[in-house]
Amino acid sequence: QVQLVESGGGLVQAGGSLTISCEVPRSISGINAMGWYRQAPGKQRDLVANFVSGGLINYADSVKGRFTISRDNAKNILYLQMTSLKAEGTAVYYCHVETWHGGIRANNWGQGNQVNVSS
Repeated sequence: QVQLVESGGGLVQAGGSLTISCEVPRSISGINAMGWYRQAPGKQRDLVANFVSGGLINYADSVKGRFTISRDNAKNILYLQMTSLKAEGTAVYYCHVETWHGGIRANNWGQGNQVNVSS
Protein backbone atom coordinates (compact mmCIF):
# COMPACT_ATOMS: atom_id res chain seq x y z
CA GLN A 1 0.00 0.00 0.00
CA VAL A 2 1.32 3.42 -0.98
CA GLN A 3 1.68 5.97 1.80
CA LEU A 4 0.23 9.36 0.93
CA VAL A 5 0.91 12.04 3.53
CA GLU A 6 -1.50 14.93 3.73
CA SER A 7 -1.21 18.25 5.51
CA GLY A 8 -2.83 21.66 5.75
CA GLY A 9 -6.33 21.06 7.07
CA GLY A 10 -7.95 23.12 9.78
CA LEU A 11 -10.62 25.64 10.63
CA VAL A 12 -11.53 28.47 8.29
CA GLN A 13 -14.39 30.95 8.17
CA ALA A 14 -16.91 30.83 5.37
CA GLY A 15 -15.63 32.87 2.47
CA GLY A 16 -12.05 32.16 3.43
CA SER A 17 -9.31 30.18 1.74
CA LEU A 18 -7.26 27.13 2.58
CA THR A 19 -4.72 25.01 0.75
CA ILE A 20 -4.12 21.36 1.53
CA SER A 21 -1.28 19.25 0.22
CA CYS A 22 -0.32 15.62 -0.28
CA GLU A 23 3.12 14.09 -0.69
CA VAL A 24 3.09 11.42 -3.36
CA PRO A 25 6.08 9.03 -3.20
CA ARG A 26 8.34 9.07 -6.26
CA SER A 27 8.33 5.28 -6.18
CA ILE A 28 4.73 5.10 -7.41
CA SER A 29 4.34 3.87 -10.98
CA GLY A 30 1.38 3.20 -13.21
CA ILE A 31 -0.52 6.28 -12.08
CA ASN A 32 -3.80 6.70 -13.94
CA ALA A 33 -5.30 9.44 -11.78
CA MET A 34 -4.48 11.53 -8.73
CA GLY A 35 -6.59 14.00 -6.89
CA TRP A 36 -8.84 14.80 -3.98
CA TYR A 37 -12.04 13.37 -2.55
CA ARG A 38 -14.04 14.53 0.44
CA GLN A 39 -16.46 12.94 2.84
CA ALA A 40 -18.87 14.99 4.89
CA PRO A 41 -20.43 13.53 8.07
CA GLY A 42 -23.02 10.90 7.18
CA LYS A 43 -22.33 11.13 3.45
CA GLN A 44 -20.41 9.16 0.87
CA ARG A 45 -16.92 10.01 -0.28
CA ASP A 46 -17.11 12.14 -3.43
CA LEU A 47 -14.63 13.38 -5.98
CA VAL A 48 -13.57 17.01 -5.55
CA ALA A 49 -10.95 17.30 -8.28
CA ASN A 50 -8.41 15.13 -10.02
CA PHE A 51 -5.89 14.78 -12.81
CA VAL A 52 -6.42 11.87 -15.16
CA SER A 53 -3.72 10.49 -17.46
CA GLY A 54 -3.91 12.09 -20.87
CA GLY A 55 -4.14 15.58 -19.42
CA LEU A 56 -7.76 15.65 -18.27
CA ILE A 57 -8.66 17.63 -15.14
CA ASN A 58 -11.99 17.03 -13.43
CA TYR A 59 -13.79 19.21 -10.90
CA ALA A 60 -17.00 18.58 -9.03
CA ASP A 61 -19.64 21.05 -10.16
CA SER A 62 -19.96 22.35 -6.61
CA VAL A 63 -16.35 23.55 -6.52
CA LYS A 64 -15.77 24.76 -10.07
CA GLY A 65 -14.41 28.28 -10.12
CA ARG A 66 -13.50 28.15 -6.42
CA PHE A 67 -11.08 25.24 -6.05
CA THR A 68 -7.89 24.63 -7.99
CA ILE A 69 -5.94 21.39 -8.14
CA SER A 70 -2.26 21.61 -8.95
CA ARG A 71 0.93 19.65 -8.56
CA ASP A 72 4.61 20.33 -8.12
CA ASN A 73 6.28 17.60 -10.13
CA ALA A 74 9.74 18.47 -8.83
CA LYS A 75 8.62 17.96 -5.22
CA ASN A 76 5.99 15.30 -5.94
CA ILE A 77 3.36 17.27 -4.05
CA LEU A 78 -0.29 17.53 -4.95
CA TYR A 79 -2.24 20.62 -3.84
CA LEU A 80 -5.84 21.66 -3.51
CA GLN A 81 -6.35 25.40 -3.23
CA MET A 82 -9.79 26.18 -1.88
CA THR A 83 -11.27 29.68 -2.01
CA SER A 84 -14.67 31.15 -1.17
CA LEU A 85 -15.24 28.23 1.16
CA LYS A 86 -18.77 27.41 2.19
CA ALA A 87 -20.09 25.67 5.28
CA GLU A 88 -20.94 22.62 3.18
CA GLY A 89 -17.23 22.30 2.47
CA THR A 90 -16.78 20.90 5.98
CA ALA A 91 -15.50 17.37 5.43
CA VAL A 92 -12.55 15.07 5.64
CA TYR A 93 -10.49 15.56 2.50
CA TYR A 94 -8.61 12.57 1.13
CA CYS A 95 -5.71 12.48 -1.27
CA HIS A 96 -6.18 9.69 -3.82
CA VAL A 97 -3.93 7.99 -6.35
CA GLU A 98 -5.23 5.35 -8.73
CA THR A 99 -2.70 2.97 -10.24
CA TRP A 100 -2.84 0.25 -12.86
CA HIS A 101 -0.44 -2.67 -12.95
CA GLY A 102 -0.95 -5.73 -15.13
CA GLY A 103 -4.60 -4.87 -15.62
CA ILE A 104 -5.19 -4.52 -11.88
CA ARG A 105 -6.53 -1.26 -10.54
CA ALA A 106 -5.54 -0.07 -7.08
CA ASN A 107 -6.84 2.83 -5.02
CA ASN A 108 -4.39 4.48 -2.65
CA TRP A 109 -5.65 6.91 0.00
CA GLY A 110 -4.13 9.45 2.30
CA GLN A 111 -4.95 9.49 5.98
CA GLY A 112 -7.57 12.21 5.55
CA ASN A 113 -7.42 15.86 6.45
CA GLN A 114 -10.23 17.52 8.39
CA VAL A 115 -11.42 20.85 7.03
CA ASN A 116 -14.00 22.76 9.06
CA VAL A 117 -15.73 25.78 7.58
CA SER A 118 -17.53 27.94 10.12
CA SER A 119 -20.52 29.94 9.00
